[in-house]
Amino acid sequence: MRPEETRFLHQAIEAARRARARGDHPFGAVLVDARGQVLLEGENTVVTQRDCTGHAESNLMRDATKRFSPEELAGTTMYASTEPCAMCAGAIFWGGVRRVVFALSSAQFGAMVGPGAGGLLMSSREVLERGSVPTQVEGPVELQEARDVHAGFWG
Repeated sequence: MRPEETRFLHQAIEAARRARARGDHPFGAVLVDARGQVLLEGENTVVTQRDCTGHAESNLMRDATKRFSPEELAGTTMYASTEPCAMCAGAIFWGGVRRVVFALSSAQFGAMVGPGAGGLLMSSREVLERGSVPTQVEGPVELQEARDVHAGFWG
């Protein structure tokens, strides 16, 4: 990851802050094209839309596949505040995004929140490495803000 790319992770964390402020789970994602232009942002909507699939990355992929061609999506990168879960990794794969960068890993998240938060605490690499087309996964990228957005939420 290039050092200047951390700004996109910060933008994803800001989306997570907005989701939390609205009453949703604190997760956010940003889709960026090869020129470094932000195409879309995604926020978690699990609580406010009463949709168990309303994760930030899934919401972003739902919008992205409606707006962009498979060829355009193949050249994009998704930046996520926290490592995408198994469901979201599947959506990323099927949507054709071929690079993912995340701040907080699923293991770090699991250690922070403990077993009470539930979830599929597996690495997105475990899902994406089984794809028929390679998807590059980078992370975790150590950013304290990625931890801070979860502080006090899950307890």
